[in-house]
Amino acid sequence: MFGKTQRRDGPGTEEGTSRLTDSRLANVGANAVHEAFTEYQAQFKEITDRALCCFQGREWREMQSDTRARLEIYTEIVDGVVTDIRALLDEREREKLVWASMKAVYSGLIASRDDWELAETFFNSVTRRIFATVGVDPQIEFVDTDYDTPPNQTRETVYRSYPRARDTASLVRNILDVQPFRSAYADVDRDARLAARELEEALRNIGALRVVERAEIVKSVFYRGKAAYLVGRIFSGSHRLPLVLCLGHPEEGIVVDAVLMNEDDVSILFSFARSYFHVHTPRPYDLVQFLKSIMPRKRLAELYISIGYNKHGKTELYRDILHHLNYSQDQFEIAQGQRGMVMSVFTMPGYDLVFKIIKDEFGYPKRTTREAVMEKYHLVFKHDRAGRLVDAQEFEHLQLARNRFAPVLLAELEEVAGETVAVGEEHVIVRHAYVERRIIPLDVYVYEADEAAAQAAIVEYGSAVKDLAMSNIFPGDMLLKNFGVTRHRRVVFYDYDELCLLTSCNFRKIPPARHYEDELAAEPWYSVNENDVFPEQFENFLGIHGALRETFMAHHADLLDVAFWRSIQERLEAGEIISIIPYAEGQRLRERYPGAFADA
Repeated sequence: MFGKTQRRDGPGTEEGTSRLTDSRLANVGANAVHEAFTEYQAQFKEITDRALCCFQGREWREMQSDTRARLEIYTEIVDGVVTDIRALLDEREREKLVWASMKAVYSGLIASRDDWELAETFFNSVTRRIFATVGVDPQIEFVDTDYDTPPNQTRETVYRSYPRARDTASLVRNILDVQPFRSAYADVDRDARLAARELEEALRNIGALRVVERAEIVKSVFYRGKAAYLVGRIFSGSHRLPLVLCLGHPEEGIVVDAVLMNEDDVSILFSFARSYFHVHTPRPYDLVQFLKSIMPRKRLAELYISIGYNKHGKTELYRDILHHLNYSQDQFEIAQGQRGMVMSVFTMPGYDLVFKIIKDEFGYPKRTTREAVMEKYHLVFKHDRAGRLVDAQEFEHLQLARNRFAPVLLAELEEVAGETVAVGEEHVIVRHAYVERRIIPLDVYVYEADEAAAQAAIVEYGSAVKDLAMSNIFPGDMLLKNFGVTRHRRVVFYDYDELCLLTSCNFRKIPPARHYEDELAAEPWYSVNENDVFPEQFENFLGIHGALRETFMAHHADLLDVAFWRSIQERLEAGEIISIIPYAEGQRLRERYPGAFADA
């Protein structure tokens, strides 16, 4: 056992490293790392598997606690094994010949595992902690996987196949009946009937026969927050469609809340702006390949991250970056949008990622620190992102070719981020960066979009702020430039330096002026403490006018009212976990077929 769970004597304490040959050191070290990875997976799966009990028992606070706890396991166990390896290797800690041999032994140890790719990433985490490698070193880390094809091939599929039934409702009922819930459905026949209508309508809309020839549903249930999801695909003639049955568990019993049947809806469910699923994953590679079949536009990195393996997702993302650099001539350039006071942001025109680097100094009126900014990102990592906070992958010691940087970008980086970026003759070394999906800044979007799209984005903007509030997040800086629009036209927030917990804010109404002169004064006539927030002032920061302002006020005028914010605070402080569904309210079966729920 490693990390906080249980410490053990380092593997080198019994024999003494001075008496161990290189090959023996490599063998003992590789086995120590393998043991640690095995322990990590055991703890990860133990917490993941508790999601079923939380869903069945409606234990939402326990689910929330488990979600946070699972995020910490990786670092705890890596910390433990790094301490052990240092004790084992002692003065030979950084001998690359030993590490190269250790990697070879380790590769053999994981060849029979169903999670070999995660194991390779775990080894990399250990080596990079020891060496703080600039760039990559294939001699001592798995830059590419050691296996061109998956080792330990298995004939067992990650999905269960359901053949054609006498009707679509019977097929859906068969899918629901197989699930592992001990809790009763509220009305399984009703839900199967309504879900079948959704399936048949979706097939009719694409010109397919209204007959489902077979369905393939992942054996493991996906859990997140207060919901569970049955994820799969259906076949009708030459057509293949994704199928997700979204389940809720209100007091009356488990219900099918919605049915998702197109790639965009499923992609939003697995969005980079949402927290990770809890799903039992004996063979992650196969599950990710299945998910890729229903969401072909998503990177492998995003899919690994979505099921909780964010460290390996980062590995896949780095490989994706290297691949793009190797097969393109794109140059890094300053990203679209207004320049930030805290971050310098760059991208490549043909690539949908941005690289964000914390500046050396922050301009007025920013009063934060580098450490505080990094803590905000860590808060977002641990928090329920509610589909509105962009997930960021943290990279260190990136080595990139200098000739891939536009001169104006290099000049900016040297000027504002010299403590983080070192520009050499051949390479640019980035000591620390956050890598995120590139999205269109909201202020740019509403300026360039047609009137209808701009108005829809402004409505989405208000909805994003409300979703953040209900997840106990106050964005701090409400300017449009700090929000962005995804390819699905959802508005998300990505500027975290002023973000804080909503429950830490003191929402106030501006007191009446004592005199006419008060309103003309440069300074406010009332006291303002550090955590004070005055919602009626938000309108001054939106920067929208005319029809866009009217649209915003028609849908979200309550955001300018202290009462809205205090009501959300009261609910959160009372312990309520407010549900934020990852699909439109109008997609809920209860909304689409209200008559069927009239007696419920």
